Amino acid sequence: MEEAVKLLKIEDIEIELLIKAVKEMYDYDFSNYRFAHIKRRLKRRMELSRIDSINDMTGKLLRDKKLFAEILLDLSINVTDMFRCPGFFKEIREKVIPILKTYPSIKIWHAGCSTGEEVLSMAITLKEEGLLQKTKIYATDFNQAVLTIAKRGIYPVSNMKKWTENYQKAGGKNSFSDYYRANYKHVIFDNELIDNVEYINHNLVTDGKLMDVNLIICRNVLIYFNQTLQNSVLDLFTESLKKGGFIGLGIKENLKTNSIKNKYTDFSSKYKIYRRKPGY
Repeated sequence: MEEAVKLLKIEDIEIELLIKAVKEMYDYDFSNYRFAHIKRRLKRRMELSRIDSINDMTGKLLRDKKLFAEILLDLSINVTDMFRCPGFFKEIREKVIPILKTYPSIKIWHAGCSTGEEVLSMAITLKEEGLLQKTKIYATDFNQAVLTIAKRGIYPVSNMKKWTENYQKAGGKNSFSDYYRANYKHVIFDNELIDNVEYINHNLVTDGKLMDVNLIICRNVLIYFNQTLQNSVLDLFTESLKKGGFIGLGIKENLKTNSIKNKYTDFSSKYKIYRRKPGY
Protein backbone atom coordinates (compact mmCIF):
# COMPACT_ATOMS: atom_id res chain seq x y z
CA MET A 1 0.00 0.00 0.00
CA GLU A 2 2.77 2.42 0.98
CA GLU A 3 4.64 1.57 -2.19
CA ALA A 4 1.56 2.36 -4.30
CA VAL A 5 1.17 5.73 -2.56
CA LYS A 6 4.83 6.52 -3.21
CA LEU A 7 4.42 5.70 -6.90
CA LEU A 8 1.41 8.01 -7.15
CA LYS A 9 3.39 10.81 -5.49
CA ILE A 10 6.28 10.24 -7.87
CA GLU A 11 3.89 10.44 -10.84
CA ASP A 12 2.42 13.70 -9.53
CA ILE A 13 5.92 15.15 -9.21
CA GLU A 14 6.68 14.05 -12.78
CA ILE A 15 3.52 15.82 -13.98
CA GLU A 16 4.58 19.01 -12.21
CA LEU A 17 7.97 18.77 -13.91
CA LEU A 18 6.26 18.23 -17.28
CA ILE A 19 4.16 21.37 -16.74
CA LYS A 20 7.33 23.34 -15.95
CA ALA A 21 9.05 21.91 -19.04
CA VAL A 22 6.15 22.92 -21.29
CA LYS A 23 6.26 26.47 -19.94
CA GLU A 24 10.03 26.69 -20.39
CA MET A 25 10.13 25.13 -23.86
CA TYR A 26 6.87 26.28 -25.45
CA ASP A 27 5.72 29.21 -23.27
CA TYR A 28 2.36 27.63 -22.39
CA ASP A 29 1.53 27.85 -18.69
CA PHE A 30 -0.74 25.12 -17.28
CA SER A 31 0.39 25.51 -13.68
CA ASN A 32 -2.96 26.94 -12.54
CA TYR A 33 -5.15 24.45 -14.36
CA ARG A 34 -6.89 21.96 -12.09
CA PHE A 35 -4.34 19.23 -11.46
CA ALA A 36 -6.90 16.40 -11.77
CA HIS A 37 -7.80 17.59 -15.28
CA ILE A 38 -4.15 17.76 -16.36
CA LYS A 39 -3.40 14.32 -14.93
CA ARG A 40 -6.44 12.69 -16.53
CA ARG A 41 -5.65 14.08 -19.97
CA LEU A 42 -1.95 13.19 -19.82
CA LYS A 43 -2.72 9.63 -18.75
CA ARG A 44 -5.04 9.31 -21.73
CA ARG A 45 -2.30 10.57 -24.06
CA MET A 46 0.12 8.05 -22.57
CA GLU A 47 -2.27 5.23 -23.51
CA LEU A 48 -2.95 6.57 -27.01
CA SER A 49 0.74 7.17 -27.77
CA ARG A 50 1.94 4.04 -25.98
CA ILE A 51 4.27 5.96 -23.70
CA ASP A 52 5.33 4.13 -20.55
CA SER A 53 5.59 7.01 -18.08
CA ILE A 54 5.08 10.74 -17.60
CA ASN A 55 8.85 11.07 -17.37
CA ASP A 56 9.23 9.48 -20.81
CA MET A 57 6.50 11.78 -22.16
CA THR A 58 8.39 14.86 -20.93
CA GLY A 59 11.54 13.80 -22.75
CA LYS A 60 9.65 13.05 -25.95
CA LEU A 61 7.59 16.25 -26.08
CA LEU A 62 10.68 18.42 -25.63
CA ARG A 63 12.07 16.94 -28.85
CA ASP A 64 8.86 16.18 -30.76
CA LYS A 65 6.68 19.16 -31.69
CA LYS A 66 4.03 16.82 -33.10
CA LEU A 67 3.61 15.16 -29.71
CA PHE A 68 3.44 18.56 -28.05
CA ALA A 69 0.69 19.61 -30.48
CA GLU A 70 -1.26 16.48 -29.54
CA ILE A 71 -0.83 17.20 -25.83
CA LEU A 72 -1.83 20.82 -26.36
CA LEU A 73 -5.02 19.65 -28.03
CA ASP A 74 -5.60 17.20 -25.16
CA LEU A 75 -5.30 19.99 -22.60
CA SER A 76 -7.54 22.36 -24.54
CA ILE A 77 -11.18 22.45 -23.52
CA ASN A 78 -12.86 21.37 -26.76
CA VAL A 79 -16.24 20.03 -25.63
CA THR A 80 -18.79 22.06 -27.58
CA ASP A 81 -21.91 21.91 -29.75
CA MET A 82 -24.18 24.12 -31.82
CA PHE A 83 -26.61 25.80 -29.42
CA ARG A 84 -25.06 23.91 -26.54
CA CYS A 85 -27.46 24.16 -23.59
CA PRO A 86 -30.32 25.54 -25.73
CA GLY A 87 -31.90 27.29 -22.74
CA PHE A 88 -28.85 29.53 -22.46
CA PHE A 89 -29.18 30.70 -26.05
CA LYS A 90 -32.92 31.18 -25.64
CA GLU A 91 -32.24 33.34 -22.59
CA ILE A 92 -29.74 35.39 -24.59
CA ARG A 93 -32.30 35.80 -27.38
CA GLU A 94 -35.21 36.76 -25.15
CA LYS A 95 -33.52 38.81 -22.40
CA VAL A 96 -30.08 40.04 -23.46
CA ILE A 97 -30.65 40.79 -27.15
CA PRO A 98 -33.53 43.24 -26.53
CA ILE A 99 -31.01 45.34 -24.56
CA LEU A 100 -28.29 44.95 -27.20
CA LYS A 101 -30.77 46.21 -29.80
CA THR A 102 -30.67 49.62 -28.17
CA TYR A 103 -26.94 50.01 -28.93
CA PRO A 104 -25.62 51.53 -32.20
CA SER A 105 -22.99 48.78 -32.47
CA ILE A 106 -22.18 45.60 -30.57
CA LYS A 107 -18.98 43.76 -29.64
CA ILE A 108 -19.05 40.15 -28.45
CA TRP A 109 -16.11 38.13 -27.15
CA HIS A 110 -16.33 34.33 -27.34
CA ALA A 111 -13.42 33.29 -25.10
CA GLY A 112 -12.27 29.70 -25.45
CA CYS A 113 -14.28 29.33 -28.65
CA SER A 114 -12.80 25.91 -29.50
CA THR A 115 -13.98 24.70 -32.94
CA GLY A 116 -16.50 27.51 -33.32
CA GLU A 117 -19.92 25.89 -32.97
CA GLU A 118 -21.15 28.31 -30.30
CA VAL A 119 -19.82 31.27 -32.28
CA LEU A 120 -21.97 30.20 -35.23
CA SER A 121 -24.90 29.67 -32.88
CA MET A 122 -24.60 33.26 -31.71
CA ALA A 123 -24.24 34.51 -35.29
CA ILE A 124 -27.44 32.70 -36.32
CA THR A 125 -29.28 34.15 -33.33
CA LEU A 126 -28.05 37.65 -34.15
CA LYS A 127 -29.04 37.26 -37.80
CA GLU A 128 -32.57 36.25 -36.87
CA GLU A 129 -32.82 39.22 -34.53
CA GLY A 130 -31.52 41.67 -37.15
CA LEU A 131 -28.25 42.41 -35.34
CA LEU A 132 -25.61 40.47 -37.24
CA GLN A 133 -24.49 43.30 -39.51
CA LYS A 134 -23.84 45.72 -36.65
CA THR A 135 -22.02 43.17 -34.48
CA LYS A 136 -18.31 42.39 -34.31
CA ILE A 137 -17.52 38.98 -32.79
CA TYR A 138 -14.06 38.17 -31.43
CA ALA A 139 -13.59 34.39 -31.21
CA THR A 140 -10.48 33.44 -29.26
CA ASP A 141 -8.64 30.29 -28.26
CA PHE A 142 -5.02 29.44 -27.47
CA ASN A 143 -5.01 26.42 -29.77
CA GLN A 144 -4.42 27.25 -33.43
CA ALA A 145 -5.64 23.82 -34.56
CA VAL A 146 -9.17 24.37 -33.25
CA LEU A 147 -9.21 27.96 -34.56
CA THR A 148 -8.45 26.62 -38.05
CA ILE A 149 -11.50 24.34 -37.84
CA ALA A 150 -13.63 27.22 -36.58
CA LYS A 151 -12.60 29.48 -39.47
CA ARG A 152 -13.61 26.87 -42.05
CA GLY A 153 -17.12 26.35 -40.66
CA ILE A 154 -17.22 22.75 -41.93
CA TYR A 155 -18.63 20.02 -39.68
CA PRO A 156 -19.76 16.36 -39.97
CA VAL A 157 -23.28 15.93 -41.32
CA SER A 158 -23.84 13.36 -38.56
CA ASN A 159 -24.18 16.23 -36.08
CA MET A 160 -27.13 17.85 -37.84
CA LYS A 161 -29.96 15.96 -36.17
CA LYS A 162 -28.83 16.89 -32.68
CA TRP A 163 -27.92 20.44 -33.67
CA THR A 164 -31.28 20.97 -35.36
CA GLU A 165 -33.03 19.91 -32.16
CA ASN A 166 -30.83 22.27 -30.13
CA TYR A 167 -31.60 25.12 -32.52
CA GLN A 168 -35.32 24.58 -32.22
CA LYS A 169 -35.17 24.41 -28.41
CA ALA A 170 -33.12 27.64 -28.41
CA GLY A 171 -36.00 29.49 -30.07
CA GLY A 172 -34.82 29.33 -33.67
CA LYS A 173 -37.18 31.10 -36.05
CA ASN A 174 -36.34 29.45 -39.35
CA SER A 175 -35.26 26.08 -40.65
CA PHE A 176 -31.78 25.24 -39.38
CA SER A 177 -30.88 23.90 -42.82
CA ASP A 178 -31.20 27.46 -44.18
CA TYR A 179 -27.77 28.20 -42.72
CA TYR A 180 -25.66 25.49 -44.34
CA ARG A 181 -25.30 23.38 -47.43
CA ALA A 182 -24.54 19.67 -47.45
CA ASN A 183 -21.44 18.34 -49.19
CA TYR A 184 -21.23 14.54 -48.95
CA LYS A 185 -20.35 13.72 -45.32
CA HIS A 186 -20.00 17.33 -44.23
CA VAL A 187 -21.97 20.55 -44.08
CA ILE A 188 -20.59 24.00 -44.86
CA PHE A 189 -22.08 26.95 -42.99
CA ASP A 190 -22.79 30.19 -44.83
CA ASN A 191 -19.87 32.63 -45.01
CA GLU A 192 -22.25 35.44 -44.08
CA LEU A 193 -22.32 34.07 -40.53
CA ILE A 194 -18.58 34.57 -40.05
CA ASP A 195 -17.99 37.71 -42.13
CA ASN A 196 -17.97 39.78 -38.93
CA VAL A 197 -16.05 37.23 -36.87
CA GLU A 198 -12.36 37.76 -36.10
CA TYR A 199 -10.62 34.58 -34.99
CA ILE A 200 -7.70 35.35 -32.68
CA ASN A 201 -5.06 33.18 -31.06
CA HIS A 202 -5.40 34.37 -27.46
CA ASN A 203 -4.38 32.73 -24.20
CA LEU A 204 -6.52 33.60 -21.18
CA VAL A 205 -3.59 32.75 -18.91
CA THR A 206 -1.02 35.12 -20.41
CA ASP A 207 -2.61 37.53 -22.90
CA GLY A 208 -4.29 40.87 -22.37
CA LYS A 209 -7.82 42.20 -22.47
CA LEU A 210 -10.10 43.00 -25.40
CA MET A 211 -11.52 46.47 -24.91
CA ASP A 212 -15.10 47.67 -24.53
CA VAL A 213 -17.11 44.57 -25.37
CA ASN A 214 -20.84 44.32 -24.62
CA LEU A 215 -21.08 40.58 -24.10
CA ILE A 216 -18.54 37.91 -23.12
CA ILE A 217 -19.32 34.23 -23.59
CA CYS A 218 -16.95 31.86 -21.78
CA ARG A 219 -18.79 28.67 -20.95
CA ASN A 220 -17.35 25.59 -19.28
CA VAL A 221 -13.78 26.85 -19.36
CA LEU A 222 -13.31 28.21 -15.84
CA ILE A 223 -14.14 24.85 -14.28
CA TYR A 224 -10.76 23.59 -15.53
CA PHE A 225 -8.88 26.40 -13.72
CA ASN A 226 -8.00 26.63 -10.04
CA GLN A 227 -9.40 29.53 -8.01
CA THR A 228 -6.34 31.72 -8.53
CA LEU A 229 -6.59 31.47 -12.30
CA GLN A 230 -10.38 31.85 -12.26
CA ASN A 231 -9.97 35.13 -10.37
CA SER A 232 -7.35 36.34 -12.83
CA VAL A 233 -9.48 35.52 -15.89
CA LEU A 234 -12.61 37.08 -14.42
CA ASP A 235 -10.62 40.24 -13.63
CA LEU A 236 -9.51 40.25 -17.28
CA PHE A 237 -13.13 39.94 -18.42
CA THR A 238 -14.25 42.76 -16.13
CA GLU A 239 -11.54 45.04 -17.51
CA SER A 240 -12.70 44.19 -21.04
CA LEU A 241 -16.43 44.59 -20.45
CA LYS A 242 -18.34 47.82 -20.80
CA LYS A 243 -20.33 48.93 -17.79
CA GLY A 244 -23.78 47.44 -18.18
CA GLY A 245 -22.33 44.60 -20.27
CA PHE A 246 -22.99 40.88 -19.83
CA ILE A 247 -20.97 37.75 -19.05
CA GLY A 248 -22.35 34.29 -19.83
CA LEU A 249 -20.69 31.39 -17.98
CA GLY A 250 -21.20 27.63 -17.93
CA ILE A 251 -23.92 26.00 -15.89
CA LYS A 252 -21.42 24.87 -13.19
CA GLU A 253 -19.63 28.23 -13.01
CA ASN A 254 -20.44 31.42 -11.11
CA LEU A 255 -19.03 34.62 -9.64
CA LYS A 256 -19.95 33.86 -6.02
CA THR A 257 -16.43 33.14 -4.80
CA ASN A 258 -14.75 35.87 -6.82
CA SER A 259 -13.65 39.27 -5.56
CA ILE A 260 -15.42 41.04 -8.43
CA LYS A 261 -18.86 39.62 -7.62
CA ASN A 262 -20.03 42.96 -6.14
CA LYS A 263 -19.56 44.53 -9.59
CA TYR A 264 -22.29 42.32 -11.09
CA THR A 265 -25.95 41.51 -10.71
CA ASP A 266 -27.44 38.08 -11.35
CA PHE A 267 -29.21 38.72 -14.63
CA SER A 268 -30.20 35.07 -15.09
CA SER A 269 -29.31 32.84 -12.14
CA LYS A 270 -30.43 29.65 -13.87
CA TYR A 271 -28.24 30.17 -16.93
CA LYS A 272 -25.35 31.96 -15.19
CA ILE A 273 -25.65 35.25 -17.04
CA TYR A 274 -24.34 38.25 -15.11
CA ARG A 275 -24.58 41.96 -15.84
CA ARG A 276 -21.93 44.46 -14.86
CA LYS A 277 -23.40 47.23 -12.71
CA PRO A 278 -23.45 50.67 -14.37
CA GLY A 279 -21.45 52.22 -11.53
CA TYR A 280 -18.71 49.61 -11.51
